[in-house]
Amino acid sequence: MILSTSEPKGGARERLLTRLLDAFGEAPPPPEMSLREIAARAETTHALLRYHFGSLPGVLAAMLKAQRTRDNEALLQAAEQGAFDDFVAAIWRTYSRPEHLSRARAFFYVAGLAAYSPEDFHEFVESLGDLALMLSSLAEREGLGTQEARDVATVTIAALRGLLLQEILTPGTPPEDAIALILRIRR
Repeated sequence: MILSTSEPKGGARERLLTRLLDAFGEAPPPPEMSLREIAARAETTHALLRYHFGSLPGVLAAMLKAQRTRDNEALLQAAEQGAFDDFVAAIWRTYSRPEHLSRARAFFYVAGLAAYSPEDFHEFVESLGDLALMLSSLAEREGLGTQEARDVATVTIAALRGLLLQEILTPGTPPEDAIALILRIRR
């Protein structure tokens, strides 16, 4: 179970999350790593991890949400300057980089757990719509109606996630022009 405590920035949970992110960098801990091992690496206690995050999946979900929030802020700057197509390409470049594939694996691991127990991962699940909102806004700015923009954004994100999962399971299999194929969806 994941504990969901909303506390101000700089609270104990946020400080612990910062330690975890500093200790692990871009690659979250693998699911086979114990909370005790994670705590040792982050120079904290396993009891604190359990108190603030509930479980290893809770730790992973919090770390992924924080990393995606940071990524989305950088991507948003690119989106403000570019077009829908440029933003989709930037998303793919960000998440398909080899150094991010461990994060992608953790993402699909946590997403799979959330599919069985969404109430335990509600903060993670709620955060999944961020990219779709940004894409939808860009599509509207480029002339699509509100509902069509939402639909195009949803399908685009689903296609990107599908290609990313394919890349994880069978590296090197997405077609080179996969992004071009995705972008033709809205035309």
